[in-house]
Amino acid sequence: MASVYDIDPNIFIREVAIELKGKIDIPEWAKYVKTSSTRERPPIQDDFWYIRAASILREVYIKNGIGVSRLRTKYGGKTKNTHVKKIKKISSGKIIRNILQQLEKIGFVQKSKKGRVLTPEGKSFLDKIAGRIKNGSR
Repeated sequence: MASVYDIDPNIFIREVAIELKGKIDIPEWAKYVKTSSTRERPPIQDDFWYIRAASILREVYIKNGIGVSRLRTKYGGKTKNTHVKKIKKISSGKIIRNILQQLEKIGFVQKSKKGRVLTPEGKSFLDKIAGRIKNGSR
C-alpha cells in the first residue's frame, strides 16, 4: 500500500490538484490578490488555487494537526530588493483559510483541538492517488 510519503511531492501535488478541480471552486477575487507580502504580483498560473489546495492537503496529511498560522509561515518568504537584512514574512492567511474551509466543506479536513486534521475520507482520497502514482497508472 503506497502512501504520501512514498511519492515525489511535485508529482503528487500535481495529480491531487487535477483531482480537486471538480471538487472546489476558485473565488473571483483570487485572480487579483498576491499570495504573500513578499510577492510583487499575483500568481500567473491559472490553476494556482488547486495547486495550493493540494499542497495544503498534503501538509495536513503529514503534520496531522496544523493550523493556519503554521501554514502561513510555511508559504511565506523573504523580502527582496532591500539594502538591509532580508526579513522572513508570512503569507496571506485569507487564501489558506478559504482553502481549508473548502476542504472542510467537501469532507477532507476537519477542525480539532490540534488544528486541522485529515478525515478518513481525505486520507483515503490521498492514499488512492498515491497508490495510482506508485503503480504507474495515472
